[in-house]
Amino acid sequence: MALSRYPRIAVFLVLLLALMLLLGWCLRGPEVVVYRLAAAPLLQTVVASGRIESVSRAQVGSEITGVVLERRIKEGDRVAEGDVLLVLRADEVMAQVQQAEAALDQLQTSTRPQSELALARAQALLVQAQREAERRRDLTARGLLSREALEQAEEQATLARNAVATARVAAASLAPGGTEEAVLNARLASLQAQLAKTIVRSEVAGTVLTRNVEPGDLVQPGRVLFSIALLGDTEILVPLDEKNLAQLALQQPAVVIADAYPERPFTARIDFIAPRVDPQQGTVDVHLQVSPVPDFLREDMTVSVNIETGRRSSTLVLPNDALIAVSGSSAQVVQVQEGRLQRVSVTLGLRGVALSEITEGLVAGDHVLADPSSALPDSSRVRAKEQPLTTDEAVLAGRDRNELPVQFD
Repeated sequence: MALSRYPRIAVFLVLLLALMLLLGWCLRGPEVVVYRLAAAPLLQTVVASGRIESVSRAQVGSEITGVVLERRIKEGDRVAEGDVLLVLRADEVMAQVQQAEAALDQLQTSTRPQSELALARAQALLVQAQREAERRRDLTARGLLSREALEQAEEQATLARNAVATARVAAASLAPGGTEEAVLNARLASLQAQLAKTIVRSEVAGTVLTRNVEPGDLVQPGRVLFSIALLGDTEILVPLDEKNLAQLALQQPAVVIADAYPERPFTARIDFIAPRVDPQQGTVDVHLQVSPVPDFLREDMTVSVNIETGRRSSTLVLPNDALIAVSGSSAQVVQVQEGRLQRVSVTLGLRGVALSEITEGLVAGDHVLADPSSALPDSSRVRAKEQPLTTDEAVLAGRDRNELPVQFD
């Protein structure tokens, strides 16, 4: 009978052992995914959208009011300096030019010769009047002619001298290079300048971006008819959030992807950072120089820009999804230490697409909860399961090349 108790004891011991194992297993806590801190390369970027634009643009309009007779260019056309863009109706101005030319011709062929003949006639009459006055003066001296007759002759001589002076002034004004010719030439030049303005020409070489006029339109000074992008350098205008200003510097490299050509990325560099911040948008304009310029770029094309603002060849990193309560360079993580959870404050350095640099608070080899949003209370027991770190390069390589990562706050 004593022997029959041994099987029951054995069963009891087995059950007790199983219960202890189960209790020990439960006390170990649930399995959680963790990252193991390690050194890795790190790239910090600022990501934003921008647009392509020429360094300079020219806006072309008409200097006079007129009706469009002919438009000779359209969007996309290349123009050289002096090329005709637009022709205005010029009937009235042309008639005025012809009148001015006729007046100048009349001066040279008719009015001037007549003035010269008038001067010669006045001079001849003066000679005759002076001779008559001299003859009467002699007769009066000999008592053969009255004093009244002498005075009449002298008055005629004076009138003849005045007529010569008047004719001489008129002839001088009508002479070559004189006042009348200068006035007519100035009027003709002014009308010819008006006539030239009826032909609108390009003052620059470039590509026509926009046209805002058609034949039959009435145009006036001040209205922009064409917009021309000058030949030369191409740049990218990117309005960046002002919070990124401290990270930006001239000549920083960038990778640019055009929305229309996602498979053809190209490089650029920061060439200019605006000295002021837009108070309405809270952005600062950054200009990136493109060289060489890809042949597929078009004015005002939308692009995504990934500016490299910092790089580490090897530093202690942690995936961004393990960070919580991020504020500037401070954050918190949930560390797994000796099988228990513990919230730890850390100091951040560079911020990459997938990783952030840890400068204080953790050391290489520490385990950090991968999903801190679902963390158990502090000091909870857990079983750690390591997950490999994903580098920034792997994140970018796995994305659609037309999709750039979101900039972190």
